[in-house]
Amino acid sequence: MKTLVALPSNFPGGLEAELGAHFGHCDLYTLVSLDQDGVGEVKVVPNVPHQQGGCLAPVQYLASQGVQVLVAGGMGLRPLMGFNQVGIEVFFGGGKTSVGEAVQALIQGELPRFSQDFTCGGGGGH
Repeated sequence: MKTLVALPSNFPGGLEAELGAHFGHCDLYTLVSLDQDGVGEVKVVPNVPHQQGGCLAPVQYLASQGVQVLVAGGMGLRPLMGFNQVGIEVFFGGGKTSVGEAVQALIQGELPRFSQDFTCGGGGGH
């Protein structure tokens, strides 16, 4: 069974890219397909502007891409609730510097579920 994981990334994206600090304000998303053999397909998709839909626009966008898991270093409570509502599991990747490092930590079960304790005030704050 494959799982599609989204990771906020700095340009140019991919496994070597720096992990974006805040999910909604990243340059783009690296989407990583995981299965029993580990990392499969890796692709990069652009972020969407907040103007239409506010901070929930990226939530809907990632759900429309088929994302099942998100690894994020920061987000507000409202988008976290949005991810929960659309069935996307969110894990806290704070402290991981690259997308690849965060993916390996997720595979190894080292990332905690993103809880209200990790939320920020939104608006790009950390």
